[in-house]
Amino acid sequence: MPTVDIFNIDRDVVGQLELSEAVFAVPVKTHVLHEVVLFQMARRRAGTVMTKGRSDVAGGGKKPWRQKGTGRARAGTSRSPLWRGGGIIHGPQPRCYEMRVPKKVRRLALKMALTQKLHDRELTVLDQLRLDRIRTKDFAALLNRFELRKTLVVIPDRDEVIEKSARNIPNVKVLRSDGLNVYDLLNYHSVIMTQDTVGKIQESLGS
Repeated sequence: MPTVDIFNIDRDVVGQLELSEAVFAVPVKTHVLHEVVLFQMARRRAGTVMTKGRSDVAGGGKKPWRQKGTGRARAGTSRSPLWRGGGIIHGPQPRCYEMRVPKKVRRLALKMALTQKLHDRELTVLDQLRLDRIRTKDFAALLNRFELRKTLVVIPDRDEVIEKSARNIPNVKVLRSDGLNVYDLLNYHSVIMTQDTVGKIQESLGS
């Protein structure tokens, strides 16, 4: 059974925590992680971009000049894609980028991402994470104490003090445990959790 050290906010080891093998010790398959990351990124795309073709641009119903005798090239409409102000040739149109990935695969990928973080020693577990007041300087000092930079902080529930203290620090994101996802786990170099957070995650994914 995998174990991890438990730190206090002063970076002193205060104990050890046994982790569930069903969540933190699963075989890591990169193609599964890749598929789920693509799924998450695709869901963020609106797919609403649109350009107008020659039939969508207003005007242009009248032939600009007669077919022959002017010395100029023949033209049937001023809204031709060859003209300024005309339609767009093969421009983007609204579309759906939705991908379908089974829920079991998404849960498995989340376990793989957590396992990889533990294996790479990029997971830090705290006994508790509390600040007396909303202050960015205090939260930045905590990260500097652990020598962490690009960090994902996972908290068990809503915590206005922690969330507001961290929101102005570059490359730091605070996420509640119910919103934990594969993309953020892989995108951030280090992950901080509390004991309570680990317990909630294992309860949610262990079944």
